[in-house]
Amino acid sequence: MTAVTRLAGALLAVALAGCAPADRDADDAVTIPARAPVPAATASTTAPAPTATSPAAATTRRHRFVWQVRAATRATLGSSWRPVCPVPPSRLRVVRLTFWTFDGDLAEGDLVLNRDVVDRARRVFATMYRLRFPMRSVRPVTAYGSSDDRSMAADNTSAFNCRRAVAAGPPTWSNHAYGRAIDVNPVENPYLFQGRVLPPNGRAYTDRRRAAPGKIRRGDAVHRAFLAAGFAWGGDFSSPDYQHFDR
Repeated sequence: MTAVTRLAGALLAVALAGCAPADRDADDAVTIPARAPVPAATASTTAPAPTATSPAAATTRRHRFVWQVRAATRATLGSSWRPVCPVPPSRLRVVRLTFWTFDGDLAEGDLVLNRDVVDRARRVFATMYRLRFPMRSVRPVTAYGSSDDRSMAADNTSAFNCRRAVAAGPPTWSNHAYGRAIDVNPVENPYLFQGRVLPPNGRAYTDRRRAAPGKIRRGDAVHRAFLAAGFAWGGDFSSPDYQHFDR
């Protein structure tokens, strides 16, 4: 073998040896992107929408204002209605609604109303719901033996009760007996009548200058909502009845 031949063979061997590493690097450059994780933005665009059973959907349902209306009957009205009452059961409706409690939780309650004021009341209670205005309970007075005193003492928000008005002068039917009056949080919004506080446990709230949860004051959002829906406020009576709104 001549020197020229030996030199040519050596140069060819060096060239072939240098090619193998270059090919392996090229293969790695192709396969690395394929093993890389999918970017977060791409993953989010392919995520399925919340289903009816997902937590997001459940939260949406839980925080929905409910106002379900059904006909009242003698059985559902119980002791709060008697044949002498000025309206028959057929003119009354039982409304199931959601409301906020003083603990900041959602609860459901029932309100018995005259069918003529159901739509007006809905606007008001929907506003109270949006404001997260708290109520202690919302139950028909039958839960308290149809006793107005017991219902007030329990700070219960209620409407229909076939009873006489607590007022001076000859006996007359209360607007509650027609299902056209609503008492809201009686403890925080007591009735001041002839030197008495009704209910007595509302005495701490007779000073209307200071705001408090569940309290209704002149010009506040709840007061304005009732007036806008066509209700009159008992706080304007000569004997202020701060819990009372009627139509």
